[in-house]
Amino acid sequence: MSSASFKLGALPLGHGQTRFTVWAKDRARVDVAVESPGGPSDLPLKRDSDGYYSAVHPVPVGARYKYRLDGGEAFADPASRFQPEGPHGPSQVVDSAAFPWTDSKFGGAVLKGQVLYELHVGAYTAEGTYAALQRELKSLKSLGVTTLELMPLNAFPGKFNWGYDGVGLFAPCAVYGTPDELRALVNEAHAEGLAVILDVVYNHLGPDGNYLAQFAKSYFTDRHPSEWGTPLNFDGEDSRFVREFVLQNTAYWIEEFHLDGLRVDATQNLHDASKRHIVGDIVERARSAAPGKPILLIAESERQDMQLLKLKDADKESGLGVDALWVDDFHHSARVASTGNAEAYCQDYRGTAPELLSCVQRNSLYQGQWYAWQKQPRGNPLRKVPSPRAVFFLQNHDQVANTLRGTRMHALAGESRTRALTTLLLTLPQTPMLFMGQEFFASSPFHFFVDHGDELQKKVNEGRETFLAQFPSAKHAIFTEGYHPCYGAQAFERSKLKLEERETHADALLFHRELLRLRREDPVLSRQDADGILGAALSERVLVLRFLGEGASADRLLLVNLGAQLTFSPCSEPLLAPDPGTIWSLLLSSEETRFGGRGGVYPTGEGPWTVPGECALLLAAKKKV
Repeated sequence: MSSASFKLGALPLGHGQTRFTVWAKDRARVDVAVESPGGPSDLPLKRDSDGYYSAVHPVPVGARYKYRLDGGEAFADPASRFQPEGPHGPSQVVDSAAFPWTDSKFGGAVLKGQVLYELHVGAYTAEGTYAALQRELKSLKSLGVTTLELMPLNAFPGKFNWGYDGVGLFAPCAVYGTPDELRALVNEAHAEGLAVILDVVYNHLGPDGNYLAQFAKSYFTDRHPSEWGTPLNFDGEDSRFVREFVLQNTAYWIEEFHLDGLRVDATQNLHDASKRHIVGDIVERARSAAPGKPILLIAESERQDMQLLKLKDADKESGLGVDALWVDDFHHSARVASTGNAEAYCQDYRGTAPELLSCVQRNSLYQGQWYAWQKQPRGNPLRKVPSPRAVFFLQNHDQVANTLRGTRMHALAGESRTRALTTLLLTLPQTPMLFMGQEFFASSPFHFFVDHGDELQKKVNEGRETFLAQFPSAKHAIFTEGYHPCYGAQAFERSKLKLEERETHADALLFHRELLRLRREDPVLSRQDADGILGAALSERVLVLRFLGEGASADRLLLVNLGAQLTFSPCSEPLLAPDPGTIWSLLLSSEETRFGGRGGVYPTGEGPWTVPGECALLLAAKKKV
């Protein structure tokens, strides 16, 4: 069989007929055990030389089934389109072509101008469903974001999961709704002008409900180290079948759910010594699944690997061609700047104005220098990469959950300093990402949460506490003070947003909306032109960026002060000087009272430069009158 001639899973053919296809190399016999009132009816599949089993049987859409292996135990379909009872239950035949799409005029997603918004479907609303999220799309559109980045949706055991322990790669989690309700969400998002991308996890599967090895042990490998579980086999014996399984999954989300791209989780843990790395194949298969439509492909890379961004080289085939990278450096430096603490993987950051400025001007900080935390050089040179290809953020699911209490930045650093850093983030040429609730200073923390049986849950909780112990403060809290983070249902419920806070925290929401409006509408900021930005540090806590416009009165000046009030004297930094015949006027202060601040005092350039403490000022040049 070839990828062009077959699809894994249960494919309805019409007239009550369904083709079943599964790779089960290690098995001598595979039957489709179809549920019926009198008990399962076992229907045989025929094996080919590669270990694929396939056949067409009179099984209608909606029927539930498992694959019985060698006449013994039966398991869910590895490519199941829906697991209505979770990963341990039967799979269901789904007609993916029946949904009445109305989004043909939606043009897809290109990188420039994007504002990403990461969210967890189960924790975004009280109901935690696709349908409930669909009702919030107009609000998200009015905020000014352009693309929703959904945390992983794969089927998982239990009633809740933060997403990175999924096991059913093709099965949208039943807890959130049906596959067609997910399609309805995407369809409506497109009607609102919002793109939707999905976070996919191919570096490991969760510890409960993963039955791939029952079909073929070659799905996994012990040849490579792994932080989170046995990795998938992308470069060993039979790896071409594993790669095809993942690549069909890649295309599936885009073809059958009209998604506008993918964010590939932890690419540094996709171990592959093949001539062509699996990420490059993922990129090609994803783009071929959306002919004529631009899609966004974003990679998480702890190494900030330049190779991911390069285009494919016809000779070396080395470039992997993703559109953008998550850049942890900006977050880590901003986190140290906001809290004053440099622990664990943040220990190699100072959080100073010069450091933040370097990250802004060069897209990242570690581009091959020694990295003490890992005791080795880290990073690749990103300084020549177009700035929009670097995704910057102040918060994301990992960086909020990877703290003792899942505390958000405004609760750790204070609202004034958080507004100042947010002003920096949302005026930069890099692509910004917000984490759900960030825009209204949500009071809800965001925890790590999974729902396992008692024995496994205990082991997971212990492992989580060991992980947090890399932070000396968390280690002391857990192992000396006796503090234990919340887990399970309590962690999930606490992590749910209180959307009514969009009203009670209206000043914070207005602040983010206004910044995003300026980013979108201001003729200078909207260019995302890193070559047109000059920068300097006025002190260890104060930086200035000058955005160069065209013609008189066109420049923009951004001052970010993360410390105490600064009177800059002598005033020797030339970036502060307005052009002849102009004076600086205020576009936005992060301390305006309408944003919850103390008042937006700003310098005009006609007197001493006094920059208020814990404040960001965005100024525009205007002609003197």
